[in-house]
Amino acid sequence: MSDDLPEEFDLVVIGTGFAESCIAAGASRIGKTVLHIDTNEYYGDVWSSFSLDAFNNLLDQSNSTLRNGSYTWHEPAEESPSWTREKLLEKSRRFSLDLSPRVAYSAGELVNLLIKSNICRYAEFRALDHVCMLYNNELVSVPCSRSDVFNTKTLTIVEKRLLMKFLTACNDYGEDKCNEDSLAFRGRTFYEYLQAQRVTDKIATCVMQAIAMCTPSSSFEEGMQRTQRFLGSLGRYGNTPFLFPMYGCGELPQCFCRLCAVYGGIYCLKRSVDDITVAPDLNELLLSSSGKTLRAKHVVCAPGHVRGHGELRAHISRGLFIASSPLGSEELNKGGGGVNLLRLLADDGQREAFLLQLSHFSGTCPEGLYIFHLTTAAKSEDPAADLAAFTEQLFQTNAPQILYSAYFSIATPTNTNATTAMPIYWTAPPAYELDYEAAIANAREIFGKLYEDAEFLPRAPDPEEIVVDGEDPSALNEHSLPEDLRAQLHDLEQAAQQMEIAE
Repeated sequence: MSDDLPEEFDLVVIGTGFAESCIAAGASRIGKTVLHIDTNEYYGDVWSSFSLDAFNNLLDQSNSTLRNGSYTWHEPAEESPSWTREKLLEKSRRFSLDLSPRVAYSAGELVNLLIKSNICRYAEFRALDHVCMLYNNELVSVPCSRSDVFNTKTLTIVEKRLLMKFLTACNDYGEDKCNEDSLAFRGRTFYEYLQAQRVTDKIATCVMQAIAMCTPSSSFEEGMQRTQRFLGSLGRYGNTPFLFPMYGCGELPQCFCRLCAVYGGIYCLKRSVDDITVAPDLNELLLSSSGKTLRAKHVVCAPGHVRGHGELRAHISRGLFIASSPLGSEELNKGGGGVNLLRLLADDGQREAFLLQLSHFSGTCPEGLYIFHLTTAAKSEDPAADLAAFTEQLFQTNAPQILYSAYFSIATPTNTNATTAMPIYWTAPPAYELDYEAAIANAREIFGKLYEDAEFLPRAPDPEEIVVDGEDPSALNEHSLPEDLRAQLHDLEQAAQQMEIAE
């Protein structure tokens, strides 16, 4: 660690995962001095993305929060002989392989936070092309918009009218005219409500599996809320309610790190904290790192980076597959395929997994290849066994040409309330969820404890809004600014061009 590094900070954040990066950016934005360090040589921790070579190396290593890793090379099919192991490794840097892939609701917490804070200018997204479901062992696209409903060939005319009527009723839920349903189905399941609407089995599957994303035991209220969240995100940026970060989900922690750095946050990768003690006055913490002692008013730490957070156990089971052909019909993969989402069910609907199919249009793999991300809640320390019921549904029926497969687990502390002598704020590992709501809630909660009266990630100004006291805004130009503000303006101008919604 550099000798000229300041010795005292308002906040030291250990780990550059999503929640930690949100907190660091929030603190730096309100004027706190922030040191953000990570034992890894890359940003993102278990929220990061990797080239194919780096991903294999990661699975070969022993890691506290990433465990049970393995990967297998498969012989290319006769119709795609060019995709050999050597060819894939030659294009290693064209891959961006996520550890914690997920999507964002277009009107969800992540998008709202990015827009509110103006961090959206650092990121680029693509609208998902299809939300899919398995029906009678066939992969079909779920109609999302009104035009989809009336143009789809998977539903009859009667089913189309029933689906539109049902979705309209769900969209109006909570208004006075729906109070009768609210009372009649209180304490009952959402599936019972579906049955009462006399919808067909295909519509019930469509709603339960892909729109509400419920289980048979989900309550009526939960099902309505989930359906409304789906409907409320339609039509904002594309034909489906979901967005995916271009070049992989590992871009998102880096977006928040950029904002933190713009407002003065200091970053040190490949640095560990050897020990943390309480200062004699009890108002500061002393951190020992690379022979240097740092003072901090507060410390935020990700699991596995500092002792004191209890043992770790498998929390999420992950599968990652590279294939030379996509899942489903040509209709689902026009123009070389896009970004498709599929929710899978097993054990009579009590267990679920999310599958995300990515093509080269997402910036995560070379053209002609496809990435399948499969994620479920862990039942054991064997991710392949946890995912077996879902891989069987996917690959025996649709039979894509798999070239590479990998499995691993993401771990969580067994004692999330572990206490130590130091007042360290521990962040949570990635939750099993489709989007980012739990991670953002975790960051908001910790930030609120640190700075009770401060706004979490207030809007950052655009470059043209930065005005020096006493200057005429109409005469503002880059050369009239002091050197430090000129550098900040340069950073913001470069970042402002990066946020576009990919069609």
